[in-house]
Amino acid sequence: MGAGHGHRLHFHGHSVVHRAQPHHKILALLGFVLLVVATPREWFAAYLLHLSLLLVVIAASRVPVTYLLKRLVVEVPFVVFALLMPFIAHGPQVEVLGVAVSEPGLLAAWGLLVKGTLGVLASLTLAATTEPQDVLRGLERLRMPQLVVQIMGFMIRYLDVVSGELSRMLTAMRSRGCDPRRPRHWPALARSLGALFIRSYERGERVHLAMLSRGYTGRLPS
Repeated sequence: MGAGHGHRLHFHGHSVVHRAQPHHKILALLGFVLLVVATPREWFAAYLLHLSLLLVVIAASRVPVTYLLKRLVVEVPFVVFALLMPFIAHGPQVEVLGVAVSEPGLLAAWGLLVKGTLGVLASLTLAATTEPQDVLRGLERLRMPQLVVQIMGFMIRYLDVVSGELSRMLTAMRSRGCDPRRPRHWPALARSLGALFIRSYERGERVHLAMLSRGYTGRLPS
């Protein structure tokens, strides 16, 4: 674990976007997200301009669009919620494909979908063109508190460790005839997740003690 870790979201490349300074990319992402959030939902043409700008950056990064679209699955819960809004919201009704839906709910669903999709796609572009370690260095350049940066660094480093441990636990459960997908086996799954949380907490305590024994004073070496 002492070696550097890549990330599943990163796409190796040498484009101008890959070579840009990480703190510049973080600031650009923050500015873009704030601009999208501040754009009124009724300004439909403005969202087309936002999308065009984002597509230009993606084209310059040479990251395949399909590579990013596959990872948009993280947005599915928000999409489901947005699709329900026209049916559960109150207000004047309009017909869409022969179905009566709430007009304010339809507008709210549009705003949630377009703003969420643009924000997630921009974030995925940053993750695809910037190594996790470079993101952390960029946050340090932007004067983010050291403790927060260190927590994020350890989260990245141990994410694969914890997910691998969870995968082995699920394999052991299935080999004993326990299917985590079945509701009657959910109590066993909950106990396994609780045990994984305790192990992760204890691992964090051991790592912290090891750091203190090696002279940790609140800052990690570069």
